[in-house]
Amino acid sequence: MMDIVILGAGGHGRVVLDIIQQARTHRAIGFLDNNPALHGRRVDGLPVLGGIDQLDEVRQRGVRGAVIAIGDNGVRRALGDRVEAGELELVSAIHPSAQLASNASAGKGVVIAAGALVCAHCQIGDYAILNTGCIVDHESMIGTSVHICPGVRLAGHVVVESGAFVGIGATVVQNVRIGFEAIVGAGAVVTQDVDPMTTVVGVPARAIKDAPTAAEFASMLAPTQRPIGLGDPRDPMHVAQA
Repeated sequence: MMDIVILGAGGHGRVVLDIIQQARTHRAIGFLDNNPALHGRRVDGLPVLGGIDQLDEVRQRGVRGAVIAIGDNGVRRALGDRVEAGELELVSAIHPSAQLASNASAGKGVVIAAGALVCAHCQIGDYAILNTGCIVDHESMIGTSVHICPGVRLAGHVVVESGAFVGIGATVVQNVRIGFEAIVGAGAVVTQDVDPMTTVVGVPARAIKDAPTAAEFASMLAPTQRPIGLGDPRDPMHVAQA
């Protein structure tokens, strides 16, 4: 089995470690986490070897792959690119009790937890998390860096766009689209499309945070006046942890 490290030593990291140990396809040798309080400690028997900036060092020690165990969707995507740039294999963690249809497809760096069900002709994008016991029904599409929380039920022909978050126990009816970076609150029942970057809650789900105007959205895409430097608190790698 190939030696790997787990990026993120929080609660999600513990879940991912269990998935790796249950699947028995890779051997996790430790964690990397940017919380210095964890460095040198052991989490579920494995050492926290240091921060995520030590990827090159662990590669030189014979580690060949990494699995990302960080809940923040944007940080997870950025970190996936960083892992691949460091010449490490980006590993997926799929629990043996998860059920994937033979004609479903999953991208790189995904985490599919215990009891998840992915039905016929579904497509799962890179860095997505399908958490414990969720259901993704037929011909649904899950975008890059999406998080589908425990107990979520997605009906057929649902599209969840990049970076969206669907909270624990939510239900999405058939033929609905969840826009990019939208948030669906826990327990919500979504019966109509959700605009990008909008938060919806309730039964039926209603927006409590509207999508940005065209001008606001343009300002979000504009470059910052000062480049983000190494160690800058605004750098997502500076705060990445589960």
